[in-house]
Amino acid sequence: MKLHVIERGEGPETVVFLHGLFGRGRNLGFLQRGAAADFRTLALDLRNHGNSPHGPVSYALMAQDVLETLDDLGVEHFAVVGHSMGGKVGMMLALAAPERVTKLLVADIAPAQTGHGHGEMIARLAAITFPASLERREGLDLLEPVAGSRPVAELLLQNVRLGDSPGWSIGFDDLARDIHEIENWPDLQIAPYEGPVLFLRGGASPYVRPEHHDQIRTLFPHALIRSLPDAGHWLHAEQPRAFLSEMMEFLLKPT
Repeated sequence: MKLHVIERGEGPETVVFLHGLFGRGRNLGFLQRGAAADFRTLALDLRNHGNSPHGPVSYALMAQDVLETLDDLGVEHFAVVGHSMGGKVGMMLALAAPERVTKLLVADIAPAQTGHGHGEMIARLAAITFPASLERREGLDLLEPVAGSRPVAELLLQNVRLGDSPGWSIGFDDLARDIHEIENWPDLQIAPYEGPVLFLRGGASPYVRPEHHDQIRTLFPHALIRSLPDAGHWLHAEQPRAFLSEMMEFLLKPT
């Protein structure tokens, strides 16, 4: 499956940005623009998100989508920056195609079951009845009780078709059916990835916990695990400059 791509920069090395659930490539625009001075950067819409095609969900399929898209663009070697679901796709890429992935930055996710309520939220979103017509403010009011906050409602709203005959613009049914695949991590019998890896977690987030560290280092023996103090799961949005600083230090460090 060929994915929608936003491209910036013309550096000799390539960095691929992968968003989380209900996101899209442009959500990582601040980080992409920050890296574009030194790298060719590609922000992808993963399947069922943004302007990419829809289909069944698994991390193997999503990693294959990325590889097919990069093949089409003539990209052989690349670093990956992935947040949440996109971080799991990045991990799968590094493990399945280690000869192609030069570096991996995983933002606030672990190779483990890390749902934290997404399944319940999907069920509540599926129960929403859209009116005959919907504008932005009305859409936010409709989504906020399910999202739990205005910022999360704004994230979700980018996946809604507004105006007359509103509804989901993303592959919502595919995501709802396969949410267990997104929340989990496959049991892989695979060699570890020996390249450089940075797990950057939010200091106030429950997604990467001490009990995950052994599994992280089994699959990624050279991984560094660092925290942004006081940041939650959306650490790149809550502390964008601190995240960018950590990211660029990692990407620019010679291997």
